[in-house]
Amino acid sequence: MSVRTAGTAPPLAPGTRPVAGYRVLAHLARTTWLDVYDAWSDERYCRCVLKTVRSDLRGEDWLVRRLLREGRWLREFTHPHLVRAYETFESPEPLVVLETLTGEMLSHLVDRLRHRPAAGDVAVLGVQLCSAIHYLHGRGLLHLDVKPSNVVVERGHAKLLDLSLARPPGPAPAGLGTCGYLAPEQARGGPLTAAADVWGIGVTLFEVACGEPPFGRPAAPARPLVRSAPPVSSRRRLPAALAAAVDSCLRTDAASRPTVAELSTALEAALTVPQRPTPGP
Repeated sequence: MSVRTAGTAPPLAPGTRPVAGYRVLAHLARTTWLDVYDAWSDERYCRCVLKTVRSDLRGEDWLVRRLLREGRWLREFTHPHLVRAYETFESPEPLVVLETLTGEMLSHLVDRLRHRPAAGDVAVLGVQLCSAIHYLHGRGLLHLDVKPSNVVVERGHAKLLDLSLARPPGPAPAGLGTCGYLAPEQARGGPLTAAADVWGIGVTLFEVACGEPPFGRPAAPARPLVRSAPPVSSRRRLPAALAAAVDSCLRTDAASRPTVAELSTALEAALTVPQRPTPGP
């Protein structure tokens, strides 16, 4: 299945009411298949976020199903580190209403900061991501796209976004996810387990700690590569326990990575036990 990357139809103008009770305030973003809007909810008397399939792709039923499925999950799920959905609409157009998050996207925060976050902040972020992923796994779903641009942080509180690629463990096509953040088994294709999300947490913590993901940021979409990640100590000096926890997530063999619970325990230990930094730049 392929999706066109350039939308030909303009986004909805401010003031448009795509469904009853919601008014568009501004267009926030356009992806390969979605438009995202800042909007006003008459019922809640507050701002919210609307996600809708681009108008030029409404005929792609599988995209509509993907969006509505995500909306139903986020309405049902309740977790402090997952974004909430308020409503879903199938007509007059497919649309999901999400809470407005007032924090900053983690990818923007990493680029904006003059200094890398403290080791303790990296560990706390990891514990929070483990909590959200543990909850999703308990609901029978893998996230499969854990990355800084899918995390919003406000005053140290992280929320994980975007369940559009989520699916139960099992077979999956090669390359499902985002280049630069794929676990080796995601890049190859085949059976996926909870270990794929552990990799995603590890890549995210690596980028937050070091300023870039292990394999750098691809300038353009590229074929996913299956290769070993460098140790985090090659980019930054971190407490030994924290460096070991991050590195353990990025083992090429999925079976050798820690479970989400084991990773959370290791990150919590890194917060409480003084450690000497690992050698590194």
